[in-house]
Amino acid sequence: MSNTLSPGYELRPACWDDAPAVLDLMDLVSVTLGDPAGSGLTVDELLNEWRLPGFNLVEDTWVVVAPDGTLAGYEEILNRGQFAALSGDGYVHPLHTGRGIGTTMLRAMERRARELMAKAAPDLRVYIRNGMELKDEAGCILHEEEGYRRVRYFWQMEIELYGAPQEPVWPEGIRLLPLRVGQDEYAMYELMEEAFRDHWGHVPRSFDVWRHRTIDAPGYDPSLWFIAWDGDQVAGGVMNRYRGQKGWVGTLGVRRPWRKQGLGLALLLHSFGEFHRRGFSRVGLGVDAANLTGATRLYEKAGMHVVQEYVLYEKELRPGREIEEET
Repeated sequence: MSNTLSPGYELRPACWDDAPAVLDLMDLVSVTLGDPAGSGLTVDELLNEWRLPGFNLVEDTWVVVAPDGTLAGYEEILNRGQFAALSGDGYVHPLHTGRGIGTTMLRAMERRARELMAKAAPDLRVYIRNGMELKDEAGCILHEEEGYRRVRYFWQMEIELYGAPQEPVWPEGIRLLPLRVGQDEYAMYELMEEAFRDHWGHVPRSFDVWRHRTIDAPGYDPSLWFIAWDGDQVAGGVMNRYRGQKGWVGTLGVRRPWRKQGLGLALLLHSFGEFHRRGFSRVGLGVDAANLTGATRLYEKAGMHVVQEYVLYEKELRPGREIEEET
């Protein structure tokens, strides 16, 4: 795993002052690959990600600096669970391709992954998963050459609201309430952990990690979070936010006993209506293209369409028991 960088390029860890340049790079790559909204992040949101519990900026990030001092590449690795479920995220400046940047960063990330896996339980399966736009042909070829395989596809879907959206129809007995700050946060956490337990690739998260990435994140707006109650039981909920100049349905979940009753569609339509009332005409979300709970059909039924497709690559570092399995 030798350094493949062209002469004059330097690989080093990211530092806090790099955040604006890293975000500019992420936005540029995203726009180049067809997403006019860019990464959808702000500098404060990126910094919040770097402050994630357990994330080490010096050991878990890399930047490549071009001979002129500008940023030509960025890579990070995240321990999603028990040092066994690892994910990477990398970007190469379009004007600096063909100089070994992507290869060098990907190999550095894998070396770090093999260090982290030493902390995983010995019977756990260990893997790295990296996602990218399907249009990123160079990134796809690189991963396949480095021993990664395609395991899943994801869609970004959107709807353009040309007027007030359809009013939701709530299942009998359901009351929708906005999140009660200081009271409902843990209930929302439990709901989403339970609802997404059925989803492919779900890795359980602690409340502290969930809170850091949602409630403590810049841009958190509790008035955009809603819980559907059936008596004193939580049936479903949705956590919305803004992403650039559009509304974003961040997470929508329905617990098993309340599925296939129209609750998911009602939550989605209510979210559309809330964004419309606030002056946003475009609403988006991300979804597993092979979602077994019927989410893609639900979103299409609501009028959404696919605007971007992503592919998820995986490299298994060690076979074993999945994290989701009980010991």
